[in-house]
Amino acid sequence: MREGWDAPVRQLGLGIMMVGLMATADAQTPAKPATPARAPGTPSAAQPGAIDTDKEGRIRTQLSARNAVTIAAEIPARVATLRLREGDAFRAGELLVGLDCSLHQSQQRKAEAAVEAASALVASNQRLAELNSIGALEVQQGQARLKEAQAELAGNKMLVNRCNISAPFSGRVAKRHVAAHQYVSPGNPLLDIIETGQLEVQMIVPSRWLAWLRPGAVFQVDVEELGKRYPAKVQRLGAQIDPVSQTVAVFGVMDGSQPGLLPGMSGWAVFPPHP
Repeated sequence: MREGWDAPVRQLGLGIMMVGLMATADAQTPAKPATPARAPGTPSAAQPGAIDTDKEGRIRTQLSARNAVTIAAEIPARVATLRLREGDAFRAGELLVGLDCSLHQSQQRKAEAAVEAASALVASNQRLAELNSIGALEVQQGQARLKEAQAELAGNKMLVNRCNISAPFSGRVAKRHVAAHQYVSPGNPLLDIIETGQLEVQMIVPSRWLAWLRPGAVFQVDVEELGKRYPAKVQRLGAQIDPVSQTVAVFGVMDGSQPGLLPGMSGWAVFPPHP
């Protein structure tokens, strides 16, 4: 009976000895230093920081239009006129979208007739009041009806004026969301338009540059899509400094007319040597 217990006991003893040897080895192995937590927005060794620069010290830039607007419908109507397509140019004040406003125009004519009738009633009441044929209450009621008709007419005129959408500036069509004869509701986008002319240059620079960087400072922009260098100048500086990356936004404009440039192009800003 004793011999039957000896084998399990010996196996248990060997297991305890192996656990002890492994614990001793772990205790002698030096512990690896813990990796400190990285604050959000802090660049790592394999990840570029907030400032995108190359080995020559150039700053990454992006070209953008001074104004980019989405034209939307303000009234429910059918699209009657829409001749511009993507890429087409237009001038300030030119008709972009014309909506079918037959119903609104009819309501405007009805409101104009109501104003005429109320005006005639007011004139008649004033004449009768001079003859003491009616009291002051009737005169006041007639004047109130006239004001009500005039307010309704003003509202109808406002709706009719929104039937034709004109260009707020000279530019080009970036995207067309609807087609002619399509019914639209208030808020439906119709066209995405961008202003042509001087393009803006957006970039992120170290905040220490504020010691010498000022509006009006000149620099060059290497446009990747065209492989050419264009002159530019700083227009304004950002309103605040990013506390994590210690950077600030800078906005410039391309100097002069550059017809080959388009919004969305990217490149590198090259600043002259500074102290």
